[in-house]
Amino acid sequence: MEQAQEHGPGRRVLLGAAALGAGAAVLGAAGTAAAGTAAAAGKDGRGPHRGLPVPAVVAHRGASGYRPEHTLGAYQFALDMGADVIEQDLVPTRDGHLVCRHENDITGTTDVADHAEFAGRKTTKTVDGTEITGWFTEDFTLAELKTLRATERIPAVRPHNTLYNGRWEIPSFEEVLRWADREGRRRGRPVWLHVETKHPSYFRGIGLGLEERLAKLLRRYGRHRKNAPVFLQSFEPTSMERMSRLVSTPRVVLLWTADDRPWDFREAGDPRTVADLVTPEGLAWIAGFAQGIGPLLDLVIPKDAAGRLTTPTTLVEDAHRAGLVLHPYTMRNENTFLPADFRRGTDPAAYGDAFGAYRAYFATGIDGIFTDNPDTALLAREDFLRD
Repeated sequence: MEQAQEHGPGRRVLLGAAALGAGAAVLGAAGTAAAGTAAAAGKDGRGPHRGLPVPAVVAHRGASGYRPEHTLGAYQFALDMGADVIEQDLVPTRDGHLVCRHENDITGTTDVADHAEFAGRKTTKTVDGTEITGWFTEDFTLAELKTLRATERIPAVRPHNTLYNGRWEIPSFEEVLRWADREGRRRGRPVWLHVETKHPSYFRGIGLGLEERLAKLLRRYGRHRKNAPVFLQSFEPTSMERMSRLVSTPRVVLLWTADDRPWDFREAGDPRTVADLVTPEGLAWIAGFAQGIGPLLDLVIPKDAAGRLTTPTTLVEDAHRAGLVLHPYTMRNENTFLPADFRRGTDPAAYGDAFGAYRAYFATGIDGIFTDNPDTALLAREDFLRD
């Protein structure tokens, strides 16, 4: 799976339950309902996601299983499918606007390589310790980025998505906020967003800090309060600490593999790893400035050497005890992304038994899940709650 480039900042390492210091936390349907209710209630009896179903379906970069990711087309399709929350990843432009791209390197998600006028912008940079050659949002103004069009990032796995190459622009986050307000008025209910600050230490280091820009937009559109229909998220805990001083919007700390050190920790010389953060002590520390965690699914149910699911860890129970909600990532329908025990056939791009995988993850008591296929997740939730 490509989550190392997708959500996580580090290399992919799959660790068993022993490496996480975990034990069994298998819940039946009744236990799951109780855990979900407790998590949704939160510390103040209302919780950061009041009014959302549990488990919530979070559209990962929109309906990116069907449309090029981080486009208004992907966001709209996810909302029309019934997704509870729509995710955006934010990176800055040279002139300080926030735009929705998973990475600041836009080589693989736009047609920038086809624009001769930008050939000279191709360069090599080191972002969070990784050397990358390509085109980067911070080298373009918003007006220049608007001349580009989005393309499918993984065409070998999702050739059907290439049908939509060139159809949509790169959206600014302010455009998304206006879209969400419009859709909320039309539907008579708020459109929930899940907003990630990408590489915040890197951008702060080049004079394009994300948090203040994001807070300004949240205040402008009335999404800065603790009951706002927004989650903020980052793989750098200090970014969420900073946001906690700027707005009251609920915050989530994203967690990669157990041996990963968040980049801000590396820069500060903090020796802690994700394995330290998922202990009761680490979770209590997170709860001091955040309302939730977004762990890699392998931290909830590890896989064995063959890629099959093993015994759930105690992370769900421990996080709920700390008053934190859990929105793990990322479920997809294709075999190549599923645990080995839920793959069907030999074609990596074919759909496997996604429903079976959802059932296993929902049974742990998680409060939501990121997915590229919101329609599948919604049906899986319906099945699970009915059972």
